[in-house]
Amino acid sequence: MLTRFLLMALAVSCAYRPPAPVIDRPDLGRFFEAEKLNGSFLLYDLKKDRYTAYRYARSRQGFLPASTYKIINTLIGLETGLLTDDATIMKWDGVRREREVLNKDMTLREAFQVSCVPCYQALARQIGVQRMRSFVKKADYGRMDIQAGSLDTFWLRGKSRISPKEEVDFLRRIYTGQVPFSKPHLATLKKVMLLDDQPTHRLYGKTGWASTMDGIEMDGPDIGWFVGYVEKGDDVYFFATNIESPQPVPDTFLAGRRRVTERILAELGIL
Repeated sequence: MLTRFLLMALAVSCAYRPPAPVIDRPDLGRFFEAEKLNGSFLLYDLKKDRYTAYRYARSRQGFLPASTYKIINTLIGLETGLLTDDATIMKWDGVRREREVLNKDMTLREAFQVSCVPCYQALARQIGVQRMRSFVKKADYGRMDIQAGSLDTFWLRGKSRISPKEEVDFLRRIYTGQVPFSKPHLATLKKVMLLDDQPTHRLYGKTGWASTMDGIEMDGPDIGWFVGYVEKGDDVYFFATNIESPQPVPDTFLAGRRRVTERILAELGIL
């Protein structure tokens, strides 16, 4: 009995992972101020097992995921067989929209990189409520409010929330294979997330913007995201930048998400 107790205690102690330390960098706020943006930044260094943060408390607050949800939506589409690879054609529904790039058929890679909202809304409807809920729960992805009436909008408006820290930790679990998705599908996601391939590093990411766009009304401030990771030699760094603004948003809001992030990554010696 004692031996069994000791083995159980050892298993629990081995499974316990102490919280990673957080390095507070209030000086990084100058990059947000330069763009007239309000937000936060969080970085996780996989090798050193530590976070670097600007406004860490805010990085633990929940926000609408907006188009960062396309990361897990892509994986669910692949896992259910609705998508096969990065060349899968996502059909245009024939409805003309203001963004001309959306008015055509496109590959999964194109749809992900231009952030085709109607493409992913159609995919969500094909996945269905039960499968969507099941995969989101298994993947431990934020706190999504998935209902039949909001199946194609729940990541853009309503009560769904995910924090920058949860975004970073989810990306880490994807990278290390600790999610309920197959290796081939994780490899496809990696292909579509690649934004910049340089001799010194590779940048992967996804932007997001919860706003009054594509006919989708929402309450509260606009929410902007840029999440992803950088491979640099044997090092991997996961990041999440989140911004918010009442309407009308500043002219820097759209480009500022990525611009702030890349300037901080350069300041930290990662880019």
